[in-house]
Amino acid sequence: MQRIAFAILALALLLGLAGCGQKGPLYLPGDEQAAEQYGPRDAGDAAPAPAPAPAPDDSET
Repeated sequence: MQRIAFAILALALLLGLAGCGQKGPLYLPGDEQAAEQYGPRDAGDAAPAPAPAPAPDDSET
């Protein structure tokens, strides 16, 4: 019985330490004020994402 309790406690501890990977304060997705205040600081420094490739033109077949 003690081994099961220890295993459950160890698993709960590991899951608690792993968390969700979110760094910094947590906020709800719809909270724009919090997103502005606590969002990524380097968002303006990042290069823009490349444009997606155009879809193939099937009209010539």
